[in-house]
Amino acid sequence: MRAGILKSGRTAIRSSHPALFQPQCTRTLATITSKSTFEYKPDIASRTPPYPKLLKRLQEVRRVLGPSRKLTLAEKILYSHLDKPEEALLSNTDNGLNIRGNANLMLKPDRVAMQDASAQMALLQFMTCNLPSTAVPASIHCDHMIVGERGADVDLPESIKGNKEVFDFLESAAKKYGIEFWPPGAGIIHQTVLENYAAPGLMMLGTDSHTPNAGGLGAIAIGVGGADAVDALVDAPWELKAPKVLGVRLEGQLSGWASPKDVILYLAGKLTVRGGTGYIIEYYGPGVDSLSCTGMATICETSPLYY
Repeated sequence: MRAGILKSGRTAIRSSHPALFQPQCTRTLATITSKSTFEYKPDIASRTPPYPKLLKRLQEVRRVLGPSRKLTLAEKILYSHLDKPEEALLSNTDNGLNIRGNANLMLKPDRVAMQDASAQMALLQFMTCNLPSTAVPASIHCDHMIVGERGADVDLPESIKGNKEVFDFLESAAKKYGIEFWPPGAGIIHQTVLENYAAPGLMMLGTDSHTPNAGGLGAIAIGVGGADAVDALVDAPWELKAPKVLGVRLEGQLSGWASPKDVILYLAGKLTVRGGTGYIIEYYGPGVDSLSCTGMATICETSPLYY
């Protein structure tokens, strides 16, 4: 299904920008002649979600659904990223009365993060579009191809040496297309995203199952495959069946040897392996106030247990 969506998205872009899809005489991939240094230069400006645009879009959603319609935080974030709110929210939903589980949401994410193993094919697909840069801010994180056996002082140099061709390609592609590059040893993707890119109201895609970790800062971060990431990179709407919403009220506070991980393990036992499929789980109540950012991130990051 995702391949079909990607194909339809490219078809739409091809019809509006035919020049971008002319055959290339030679394939240079992402070759950059400057010396590889693994130097990281953060793009601070791109890290703030486009709040004015999102608030304007949310006002449009309010107009479509009515000002008295109650929405959860997750729904506000999702709907503020709709490409065409009226079409998405009113089609096959009894005029907006039954959106959850029924509507097909065509979303425009704010950001894409890719780990080194899946970024390779995603970038090769992106290059076929012949675009000068990614449509949204993006980052590459070299962590999955680092083998940990004896310690960082030995494992890191050996992993870099063994995967030099891959890392050189990813760095070169990042430079060519304006993608932030996190070299080997710079950190694990989901933690790096939380510390550097996550923000309240953000909606992002990541090619890693632990991408929801960014929920610790009030973002909706969804783990996807490489083809889905390419949708966002080329500005094609990313399709999602409108999720149902499950509320979990937290009372009191953790004490003794209890940790945020115990919260998610208890809930996983209640929901079972696929009990959360098709849902966004929102945590609320006085118990949330006692959780740290990393504690909330742990609960969000472990959510794939019951998806």
